[in-house]
Amino acid sequence: MSNLAFFLIITSSVMHALWNLLVKQSRQKTVFIWWMFVSSGLLFTLCLPFIPGPIPVPDRQIILICAGGGACFVLYHLLTGRAYRSGDLSLTYPLCQTSMVYVPIWGGLLIGERLTPIGVSGIALVVLGAYTVQMQRLGLGEILRPFRNLKDGSVRAALAAGFVYSFGAMLDKAGVQRYSPLYFTWMMVIVMLLLMTANLLRTRYRGQVAAEWRENWRKILLSGPIMMASFLTFRYGLKLAPMSYAVPVRQVSILVGVLIGVIFLGESFGRVRLASAALILAGAFLIRLG
Repeated sequence: MSNLAFFLIITSSVMHALWNLLVKQSRQKTVFIWWMFVSSGLLFTLCLPFIPGPIPVPDRQIILICAGGGACFVLYHLLTGRAYRSGDLSLTYPLCQTSMVYVPIWGGLLIGERLTPIGVSGIALVVLGAYTVQMQRLGLGEILRPFRNLKDGSVRAALAAGFVYSFGAMLDKAGVQRYSPLYFTWMMVIVMLLLMTANLLRTRYRGQVAAEWRENWRKILLSGPIMMASFLTFRYGLKLAPMSYAVPVRQVSILVGVLIGVIFLGESFGRVRLASAALILAGAFLIRLG
């Protein structure tokens, strides 16, 4: 992985953790995520006229890839919002990022990506960190705790989010290889916004859209540029790096999420979660070397 790709993906990971913090602090998670996409999509669209050159016309294949990826990421966001309703950020956020377990498998089976031994070791450290972050203390008696946690609805939702994201990452890689990462990201944001809007038309969300804006309008406006930066830097990095490496490296965001949860939100089991985050960070640097 090149220095530029590594820098772009690390930047994306920090931005990703920051907008997830904003979601965690919101009142109605699903509605707040919709408002984030309104903010990001509007900002993105307003910037397009200032970009030199014509917009490349997407073909049918790009449109289908974008639609499929958008559907995967919308489901990911809905599951993430469900996980955050009752789970600690420093626990559920790492589990939502477990796509790194599946992406190297899909990369090897479907697009023929090959990993070096150092890269495989890095991915293994990232997976180990995501597993141990669920433990309350380091010890043999805690090894099975992650499996016992499967009874928790927030844990199941977080794990499902990671699995769904892995398919979206595959479509993301295909899209940025065939089309401009800038305009592909913009199309993806618009598709996701349309799908989320259709979901909010249900009667259960009546009255919640305006209420969320009144309560969190500052965070909503802040989330737009943060989300746009997260999306763009990741997709430009993804274009430059193998998918099997790019997605695990982005999991450095877990370190940021754990630090935010433990230091700023006062969540428990800080030592174990910080040690797990350190494993993930070490794994990311091995992937960079690999």
